[in-house]
Amino acid sequence: MRRLLTFALFYLISVLAVAQINVSLPPAKPLRNLPDTVSILIMGDVMMHRDQISNAARPDGKYDFSTYFANIKPIIEDADLAIANMEFTLAGKPYSGYPCFSAPDGYEDYVASCGVDVFLTANNHILDKGKLGVERTLARYSEMEASGKLRHTGVSATPEDDRMRFPLMVAVKGVRVALVNFTYGTNIKGDSDFPKVHLTDKKEIEAAVSRAKRIGADFVVALPHWGTEYVLTHSSSQEALANWLVGIGCDAVVGAHPHVVQDSTVVSALDEGDLKKMPVVYSLGNIVSNMSAVNTQVGLMAKLRVVTDYDGKKTMLPPKLIFTWCTRPGTLTDSYATLPIRDFIGKRELWKMPADYDNMIRSYERVKAATGIED
Repeated sequence: MRRLLTFALFYLISVLAVAQINVSLPPAKPLRNLPDTVSILIMGDVMMHRDQISNAARPDGKYDFSTYFANIKPIIEDADLAIANMEFTLAGKPYSGYPCFSAPDGYEDYVASCGVDVFLTANNHILDKGKLGVERTLARYSEMEASGKLRHTGVSATPEDDRMRFPLMVAVKGVRVALVNFTYGTNIKGDSDFPKVHLTDKKEIEAAVSRAKRIGADFVVALPHWGTEYVLTHSSSQEALANWLVGIGCDAVVGAHPHVVQDSTVVSALDEGDLKKMPVVYSLGNIVSNMSAVNTQVGLMAKLRVVTDYDGKKTMLPPKLIFTWCTRPGTLTDSYATLPIRDFIGKRELWKMPADYDNMIRSYERVKAATGIED
């Protein structure tokens, strides 16, 4: 009996000792952090043509764009950072399409509500409605920015504003990304220094890239508005500029303007002694528009991916490219709708007008063959 009591007492003391040890130990921590990936989705031209305006108009005076990005919204929202080229002004009524764009108020809210975080404004149509038009556009975007809805870059209202936007620095999950957006020109020339549309000025671009590196950018993404419209392959001038951009320190180049998808490539460059391959996507084409000319309904979304490894080193992976198709009213829905093509292959029965499905497949295959892009 005494031995049994002695054993029980010894067992109780042992349990209490272990409990005391467990209480005093700090919580367990992993030896290393797991790798993390940041995705940056870049979309092509967001257009607003005359027929889009009339189709979206409602009897109460409001405009309905709800079908536009319904099928790609999950892709946009899944990205850590989503960027779109806003190729129109918000100059107010009367609203108008090509050749001088003034989109209905509320279009910008819709695009942002689908998950777009950054609006690009340096394009050839940004001065379509003159100084007052661009000022009203910037005022609206800045108002949205002040409320935390988005950022914008490419055009600056004042010198102080310009220092904040060129380059535009964005921090995403610990990765600092600098965006440098500029255009070959504008259809209507500005008559004052500000608002300032950033053009393809090498001195200014190099200064912006240098400043981005100096203030701690992990990656610099150049977003040029360039190239020849409706041509599926890049020009020699685009290639020369892309090589120069990589040479001054850009980590990726993703372009817009031709209204069709253009080919992509990689450019090798030395970065702090390491030979790196920098992706160049020459043109993303349209993401939504009223265009129906050959190849203009096919677009591309480029997803840049940055991985941070166990030791904190950040590396850009090869981009993921996603082909899209913009259906026009009466073909799939009663309005415009942009689709990720691969998700709709084999679903011809969904179309009100099956001939549009056939056109999508033919266009998709033709653009892939011409550009060499595999999605």
